[in-house]
Amino acid sequence: MSKNEGYGFTTTILHNDRRKPIEQGSLHKPVHTSVAFGYADARQLASVFQGKEPGFRYGRQGNPTVSALEDKISKMEDGVATLCFGTGMAAIGALFQALLKAGDQVVSSSFLFGNTNSLWQTVAGQGVDVAFVDATEVAQVEAALTPQTRMVFVETIANPRTQVADLARIGELCRARGILYVVDNTMTTPWLFRPKAVHAGLVVNSLTKSIGGHGIALGGALTDTGLFDWAAYPNIAPNFRKQAPAAQGMAQLRAKALRDFGAALGPEAAHHIAVGAETLALRMERTCANALALATMLEADDRVAAVHYPGLASHPQNGIVSELFRSGGSLLSFELRDDIDPFDYLNRLQLAIPASNLGDNRTLVIPVAHTIFFEMGPERRASMGIAEGLIRVSVGIEDTDDLVGDFRQALDA
Repeated sequence: MSKNEGYGFTTTILHNDRRKPIEQGSLHKPVHTSVAFGYADARQLASVFQGKEPGFRYGRQGNPTVSALEDKISKMEDGVATLCFGTGMAAIGALFQALLKAGDQVVSSSFLFGNTNSLWQTVAGQGVDVAFVDATEVAQVEAALTPQTRMVFVETIANPRTQVADLARIGELCRARGILYVVDNTMTTPWLFRPKAVHAGLVVNSLTKSIGGHGIALGGALTDTGLFDWAAYPNIAPNFRKQAPAAQGMAQLRAKALRDFGAALGPEAAHHIAVGAETLALRMERTCANALALATMLEADDRVAAVHYPGLASHPQNGIVSELFRSGGSLLSFELRDDIDPFDYLNRLQLAIPASNLGDNRTLVIPVAHTIFFEMGPERRASMGIAEGLIRVSVGIEDTDDLVGDFRQALDA
């Protein structure tokens, strides 16, 4: 295949495996289930282990099927390298496991996926200071920085209340201060937005969600954009300083988060995700159009008290969305009028499915405060802007009229 770098997003992903030779002329990288890799020359085995030449050591640290997916994700994010993990949370956990030490500080958006919030609470209990701030305002991030700040962490569109971080200005701040900027791109995906454009050093994606798309495989990824100076990062261990400066961060992440901590992605899941990724752009165009149509209908109905969708002109950060993203995404949430029971409403839906995943082809709904955010309690929920009756919607690819009609009939019933 020609290595023409002028190809578009979908063409590049669809044909990426064929840029390298594939066994038997397969169009997809096959599923390699072996956990061990043999070498005819023992010196080559040693050279691979020492990082002097490429190759596979053991399945926990890499696998040909997983490696092919990593290369696809790097192309999607315009990055220099990607590591895949067993879940999206494992990818975020790798940041703590490999890059932080007691006494360090993380400045994190307070508007977070519930499990990420829980993880940072755990990290805070192990000697790392975690400062939660309103990341929709760069001034709040700047005010929280200390000499011990090692990273700033934000989500592009917060799950579930859809606040959008002040992405570009935070990126400029981190670049000026030499701080690692980590952006969770799960809710936008690299089709709607590439965090490299706002100077992110590392990009997180939960591959379970829209990139995989079909709700059949767990996975996560960290992508190095090539913009962060790892030579200046104080927590790189001496043995990884032997690597080229640009490779030091990912070398330490691979060793400490995959080799030592074991958060590896299996080859079967990697294959499912890689196949799903081929249609990411097509699916996102449909789900985003559906989300805007649904949000518009809900906002116009006086039985709905509030609608939170970044693609609406009424959203507080719609200007950032218009400037940086292709569209407002496929996630929305809304609150019903007080006299309408949210559980009864959800039970009247005929197409949308009560379930906790995101980025599925099917539209999924969940009462947030009573399920995925129940554990954190009402005070913390209130600080994140999560109403007790909030309903989160992960919008799927159903026919638009059918989907909008389903949410309307549940209001009429």
